[in-house]
Amino acid sequence: MEERVKIPVSLPRDNPTVSYWQDQPDDIADLRTTLELPEEADIAIIGSGISGASVAYNILSRAPSTNIVMLEARQACSGATGRNGIDTFSIRPFDLIFRCYIWQYSIRTSTGDWNANDKHPIFALLGGHTKAASYTTFLEHVESLGLEEAIKVARLEYNTISAVHAFAKEKGIPCDSTLRETVDIVYDQEDWDTSVRAIELMRKSMPGDPASKYTFLSAQEAEERFLCKGAIGAITYEAGSVSAYKFVIGILRLCLERGLNLQTGTPVTALQQGNDSEGGSWMVTTPRVSIRASKVVLATNAYTAAIYPKLHGMIVPLRGQITAHRPGSNMPKPGLGVTYSFRHSEGYDYMIPCPQGSKHPGCIIIGGGYTQDGTKGLSQYGSTDDTVCDPLVSNYLTASTARYFGENWGPDDPAGRIRREWTGIMGYSADGCPLIGELPGENGLYIMASFQGHGMVLCFLCARALTHILFGDDENELYAWFPRAYKVTPARMKLKFDGSSYKI
Repeated sequence: MEERVKIPVSLPRDNPTVSYWQDQPDDIADLRTTLELPEEADIAIIGSGISGASVAYNILSRAPSTNIVMLEARQACSGATGRNGIDTFSIRPFDLIFRCYIWQYSIRTSTGDWNANDKHPIFALLGGHTKAASYTTFLEHVESLGLEEAIKVARLEYNTISAVHAFAKEKGIPCDSTLRETVDIVYDQEDWDTSVRAIELMRKSMPGDPASKYTFLSAQEAEERFLCKGAIGAITYEAGSVSAYKFVIGILRLCLERGLNLQTGTPVTALQQGNDSEGGSWMVTTPRVSIRASKVVLATNAYTAAIYPKLHGMIVPLRGQITAHRPGSNMPKPGLGVTYSFRHSEGYDYMIPCPQGSKHPGCIIIGGGYTQDGTKGLSQYGSTDDTVCDPLVSNYLTASTARYFGENWGPDDPAGRIRREWTGIMGYSADGCPLIGELPGENGLYIMASFQGHGMVLCFLCARALTHILFGDDENELYAWFPRAYKVTPARMKLKFDGSSYKI
């Protein structure tokens, strides 16, 4: 891991794999609002994913006359948001990846039986899921951040889900927004026992709060309701799914109506702070022209260190791989009614059935398989190469749906099981928390990045928090609801990945 962390972070690569969500690209994918790049702006936002788009919308809603230039290296919303969908489970991936060296878990064969000789460690994140699963990290957050902060994180995640779907409905954004039940299929007894303890503590600490509402199901109920054999039990709760790409394109369109200047195909190659005589502004260098901006927002997630090297080793890229499956012939004809997570102690796979009315109703999106790459997943860290798919991971993901559903899957669609596969780059921080706020000692330089593959249930409301910070609002009011653990501090800036600290 130490060697992977040392790899220099690059800007986004040209010619990435085409994600399911971006086929076909939206009309504004290559938009340049003005032919020439402006030389000055009030605020320059670097990145056009859910972070950058949400920050821009909040600023323009509060101060409509603000001159904002948004700079995107590739097409609009072509990073993690439009590729991974920014998912889903709150986990500490570094702890997980090292535990995977030690623990391996049985996966069901295509007959639905458990085979002790067929063992695969599982680790998964993917896209389109508005699913908090806050119980999976609640105990850890209580221990590391304290009960009050742990409650704030859980509520923020739940409230973000509600806010995303409510906003899509209010603004009429066509993004396959669906609030629906989700299920975690749990195959490991220790994992089950820990989950029960976490949920019991959440119920006690947050009585009546919808963020603490979970339902336990038996192994038999899991098989009967969700077509999966061999589980210890299942946990259901409120979640949803959405095309994150369409959602963010919708936000960008609203911003364009309010005067946003979007400049795609314009990578930022350097930042330099101006002197006092220049008003403390920032020079933002691109291959086209340099822009002087009073404030700059880094909404660059995994790519942040390429622009701001001081965060090299604090924010580390992780490549994810995802597939879109045509459903087998034995699967329910209307499609699966819930989203899934498959939990094998320290491992996870994620699955999202596309709802009725979407581009391919019933199509199943599933991702994971990191540790199938021949390096136990280490080669995925530090990588910004989303132009290729790993063949070993491809094989694992291709087999995953039939493995989970067994005889309930049935013969494959005549057109083939895999509709599309692709990769995307996510950003992970050394302490497992996003970085939100003004960078220490860098007047006018702000960051909103590193969501551990969990941005769909964080970014939308984190953008509101960053907007409060940008406008200098009262901190006490902000941190009454927003986790202080997300604030950028000098101490956090010094943290570096140290894989050995996560070994068992």
